Amino acid sequence: MNDVSSQGTLELEVENFGPIVEARIDFRPLTVFVGPSNTGKSYLAVLIYALHQFFNSERWVYGRRRARLLSGYPSPPPAPGTTGKELDALVAWLREFLAGGRRNPVPTGPVPASIAALIRPSFRISGEAEAWLGSEINRCFGIDGAEALIRRGNRQGAQVALRRFVSDAPDPFAYLLKMKASKIELESILPDETPIRIERGVQDGRFSGLGSRLVGLLPPEDLPIAGDEDETAFLVREMVSELVTMAVPHLTGPLHAPAFYLPADRTGVMHAHRVVVSALIERASLGGSRPSRRMPMLSGILADFLEQLLDLGRVRRGRRQPGRDFGRSIEEHVLGGAVRIDRSESGYPSFLYRPDGWRHDLELMSASSMVSELAPVVLYLRHVVQPGNVLIIEEPESHLHPAMQVAFMRQLAAVLRTGIRIIVTTHSEWLLEELANLVRRSQLPVGARSGNAEESRPALRQDQVGVWLFEPRNRPRGSVVREIPLDTDAGLFASGFDDVATALHNDWAELSSRIENGR
Repeated sequence: MNDVSSQGTLELEVENFGPIVEARIDFRPLTVFVGPSNTGKSYLAVLIYALHQFFNSERWVYGRRRARLLSGYPSPPPAPGTTGKELDALVAWLREFLAGGRRNPVPTGPVPASIAALIRPSFRISGEAEAWLGSEINRCFGIDGAEALIRRGNRQGAQVALRRFVSDAPDPFAYLLKMKASKIELESILPDETPIRIERGVQDGRFSGLGSRLVGLLPPEDLPIAGDEDETAFLVREMVSELVTMAVPHLTGPLHAPAFYLPADRTGVMHAHRVVVSALIERASLGGSRPSRRMPMLSGILADFLEQLLDLGRVRRGRRQPGRDFGRSIEEHVLGGAVRIDRSESGYPSFLYRPDGWRHDLELMSASSMVSELAPVVLYLRHVVQPGNVLIIEEPESHLHPAMQVAFMRQLAAVLRTGIRIIVTTHSEWLLEELANLVRRSQLPVGARSGNAEESRPALRQDQVGVWLFEPRNRPRGSVVREIPLDTDAGLFASGFDDVATALHNDWAELSSRIENGR
């Protein structure tokens, strides 16, 4: 697997989680979950979203940056040439970098071991982070406690392991979660041998500004500090905090990026979002009074989706994707019309659809269910999702004719090439068969894939795609998740859909035989 943002792999392993007995997946640019209903596809997708919310949250990143969790550096720092080996190394590294006059305002590549020693402690988990991750998982699932996430019949609790494998490291950087009836325990493991890198493409003018101030305060010789020791301590901590932030993409892989979740019931939410918001406003207007009965609550998945719907169209400069509008491409090749947002004077959005050739718009509720189903995908790609982000789509085939499912799969493949990562849960054999063709197509000579066909049917390398089958088991009761490779002889991912087709054909053959024989 090749990460968009960095080299290495990110592996997720779960045991006794929801209906899942065991699963081990590694994140690919396109990750597909397939299998019967009630086997845990959405459970795993929601867990992945919750982990993204945690590792991408301002609260978690800020905790790393502020260095309050750093345990290995004193304050105020010692002067160079005394007991401050780490400080000496940091200043010498900064001085060498700043003297180079590089255009890139931050260093990239491996961080020296002495500097890595300053960064590593901040990735240890504190009690506050452990509690916040637990609450975020509960929020996303819409539950009160972790007990609801533990597989029935299992007394040991659920376990989740995140492992980040990077090059030149014998052991991975890992987060281990143990879900028990009363709480979620979280442990982090960052071996001393794990190298720390700063990714290419990181831009931070603040880094060079802080570095210049720090180098100016601390001359290369064993001289007294040129400024106040408190100011020096402040600059050191801020500098280490900046380095921690820049090391996050390498150590957490895709999880550091924002994720957006389009739930399976998005059509209903698109139709009823006005009613839901009105109910929330009415509830808020109750002030100090309490309703006589408990009001139903939204899961974090639905709440986030609803909030993002209300914010769609408030596009800030720089939020639109550069280059091709993939929302427009889906409109052209799948929807046969344009989706747009119309805001009232109060700022509340209405979602409209105009079929090709029409002179007026339709309310989304008056359009086909296919349009309502894919309208959020179009709008998110146009206004929200950026290269490097993760888009999770549940059952994109809902309400789509098989031909449109095939066309939509081609559009997802084109989106993937921009650096957007995609996770899909599906029951569609058409999506998987077209995906198999797109992977197979990558084996054609490059010259045979040029021209207009390249745009309509882009090729995907095999290492960009991972398809994971959720198989139900009776003992122990639950599902086991395994990767299914592409069968190049049969031209498909062996998901079991063909077994259903074979059974139907055999049933037809038996009925035909009985009819012909008069019995």
